[in-house]
Amino acid sequence: MSHSRWTLPDLPQALSWCERRNREGIRCTLHVLDEYVRTEQAARSVASTYSQAIASIDRQGLLASVSVKLSSLGILSDSDAAMERTVELCREAARAGVSFEIDMEGKGLIGAAIEAAGLCRRDNYPVTLALQAYLNRTPGDVRILLALGITPRFVKGAYHGDITDMNETGERFLALVREVHHYGVPFHIGTHDPALIHEICTLMDTARDRIEFGFLLGLADRTKRDMAAEGWQVSEYIPYGTEGAAYIARRERYLRELAESGREPVP
Repeated sequence: MSHSRWTLPDLPQALSWCERRNREGIRCTLHVLDEYVRTEQAARSVASTYSQAIASIDRQGLLASVSVKLSSLGILSDSDAAMERTVELCREAARAGVSFEIDMEGKGLIGAAIEAAGLCRRDNYPVTLALQAYLNRTPGDVRILLALGITPRFVKGAYHGDITDMNETGERFLALVREVHHYGVPFHIGTHDPALIHEICTLMDTARDRIEFGFLLGLADRTKRDMAAEGWQVSEYIPYGTEGAAYIARRERYLRELAESGREPVP
C-alpha cells in the first residue's frame, strides 16, 4: 500500500487501511484533504467526496467516522451554503450510523464551527467538535458544547494560539479533561504527549467507556496498538487525497517544535 508518512492518496486506500486498523481494535477517522476552498464547485466536490466516504464506511461495516473542516465545505465563500452542507453530511452520517466530527481550524472559524455543530444538534444528530487547549476562549466553549449535547474533542492546537508555552498548553489541556470528566460525559482527546497520556489514563482508568484517545497516521503506532489491547478506546486520524501540503506542513512543524524543546511523542 503506497502512502506518505502522514496521508493516504485516495478513498480506496483509506478504507483498506481502516479495515486493517479495525482488526487491531482501532477506530478510524477519515478526513478529506482540501482546505480553504474558494469556489462553490470545489466545495460541492468536497461534500460529494465525503458522501462517498460515508456510504463506503456503511457498506463495508467499518468502525470509522468522518471529520470535516468548514473551510473545505465553502465557509470562506458562502457561509450559508457551507452550513447547509455540514448539516446535510451530518444527517447522512447519522442515518448510516457513521460518527461525524468537525475538525479544528484557525481562530477565525471557531464561532462558525460551534454554530454548525449546534445546527446539527438542533436536528438531534450526534456530532463531535474539536477544541484547542491553547486558545483562551476554550473553557467557555466547552460549556457551550456541553449545554448543546456536542461531544468535545480536546487537542493542543496546530494553528496559531493565544499561548506558545508547551507546559502551559499541557496544563490547560489537562484542566479541560478534568472538567469534562467531572460532568461524567463522553469526550475525545488527541495528543501524543507521553506525560498527558499517562496522567489522563490514571484519571480515567475506571471510566474508560467515556474517553477515546486519538492519534495521527504516521505517529505512535506502538502506543495505539498497546492501548487498544489494554481495553482503551483508540482512534487513528486518516487524511487522504492529493491536497495535503498545508496539513503535512503542520505535521512537520509539530515535529520540529518538539525537537527544539527536547521532547518526543509517544512511540
